[in-house]
Amino acid sequence: MRRRGVLAAVGAASIGGIAGCGGTAPAADDGEEGEAGGTDTATDALPTDWPSGTYADYDATTVTVRSPEGDDLGAVRAAVARTWNERSLGLSDAPSLPENAGMLFVYPEPRETLTFIMPDMDFGIDIVYADAEGTIVEVHNAPEPGPNEDGSEQRYPGSGQYVLEVPYEWTDRRGVEVGDVLAFSL
Repeated sequence: MRRRGVLAAVGAASIGGIAGCGGTAPAADDGEEGEAGGTDTATDALPTDWPSGTYADYDATTVTVRSPEGDDLGAVRAAVARTWNERSLGLSDAPSLPENAGMLFVYPEPRETLTFIMPDMDFGIDIVYADAEGTIVEVHNAPEPGPNEDGSEQRYPGSGQYVLEVPYEWTDRRGVEVGDVLAFSL
């Protein structure tokens, strides 16, 4: 059964599948690593086999989540979805998502309205919306659909220029919240 991980861009949609981004997020090497109160991302086990399968040809980047004080909260190795086709496919072809892995959706400019949905997903994810500077503006825990649900009723709204999908409750395990910052290089 084909799973659909994402339906993006409700409202102010882009024309076509423009790649790249119009803004920059803080670089992954900004700030201090291993500060008190945060997770030392150097010890996080980032998967070496992600992206794989359908996503093997996608660019990948390390996304580090930092508190406003600069504490590292966690990091993931993320497949980068830049084009309309990549963003539409989302994680729908992934049978699961390894811990400390994810997908970073990149839009050419910030969006006032985005809605991600989860029809026929086989696993839960967290959906993290961030603005053009990488500041997190919304976090959703999106459980996998139940046995008699197709997931199309699961709607997760937000806004921003970047959306990070990570394993279910990854953000809870690391204390990630609105106001924290995604740091990465594209």
